[in-house]
Amino acid sequence: MISPFKAAIHLVALGLLTPPVAVALSALTRIGHRWTDLLAQFPAPALAATLALTLAYALLRLRPAMIAGLAVTVLLVLAVWPQWLPRGGALPREGAPALTLYSANLWARNTEVEAIARSIAEADADIIVLVELGDAPSAQLETVLAGYPHRVLNTRVDRPSGAARAAIASRYPLTVIADRPDSLVSVAATAQTPLGPINIIGAHLTRPWPFQYQWGQINQATALAAIRRDMTGPVIAAGDFNSVSSARIGRQIQAEAGLIPAPGWPGTWPSAAPSAVGMTIDQVWRSPDLALLERKLGRKNGSDHRPVITRFTLAAVAP
Repeated sequence: MISPFKAAIHLVALGLLTPPVAVALSALTRIGHRWTDLLAQFPAPALAATLALTLAYALLRLRPAMIAGLAVTVLLVLAVWPQWLPRGGALPREGAPALTLYSANLWARNTEVEAIARSIAEADADIIVLVELGDAPSAQLETVLAGYPHRVLNTRVDRPSGAARAAIASRYPLTVIADRPDSLVSVAATAQTPLGPINIIGAHLTRPWPFQYQWGQINQATALAAIRRDMTGPVIAAGDFNSVSSARIGRQIQAEAGLIPAPGWPGTWPSAAPSAVGMTIDQVWRSPDLALLERKLGRKNGSDHRPVITRFTLAAVAP
């Protein structure tokens, strides 16, 4: 007969699995309520924590808790899979040139200009998309964006978390797309690339909580879809969406804008955590007429977000 002390240990061990179960069920059920959606952002870190707990239970010979941990691990793998390996997208067109894009949330209070410049230079991208471009790097754009003579920046916005702008910089000529009067912090331009004209959107959605206002992310995702609908030809949208691609806002962007997310592993935020367990809220989306060749993380740049480097070409079969 199991002792009361051992029974209590088993109950505590099982209780520690309750939060990961809530995360997994929130992601798998796809309930659109804001609070379940908040939990649905965390399957990647919850998976890492559950694996660690399950290993500890195995070492401690807590068999019921270990079996439960394995079951929760399976649920979390199913929950995180759609954002790590999203469906959709055609094969690349044979012989078509490639285009490399570097995108990053620099963090408005980031003053490490040299780190930003090194990160961008090392990526050797064709197009740069930056959100939360603060005053320090803005004052040294010739250093930060050396080699990118074509630039489009939106209006500087004063915020409690730090004044910032969004920017697109390119080795190829850019044609600015006029700002829209909506709540989305964005910048947009058409780049004349070896692939032909490519529409580029840099976007920064508000956080899911604490709210600036409750429907902020939903309204901004709708605004992004409206910007995309006004465009003809291939589209790339990159920036900080404050949501993983498989959660409520990611699903809205896929449904309303018809865009396909790049794979979300390894994670981008927070940059202080190992990227393997991070959350990919820094997204890169593409229209179906583009094929993704590669997605990886760039060199750290002083921000609390990791930069993302993606490579694209034309899709083999246009929609």
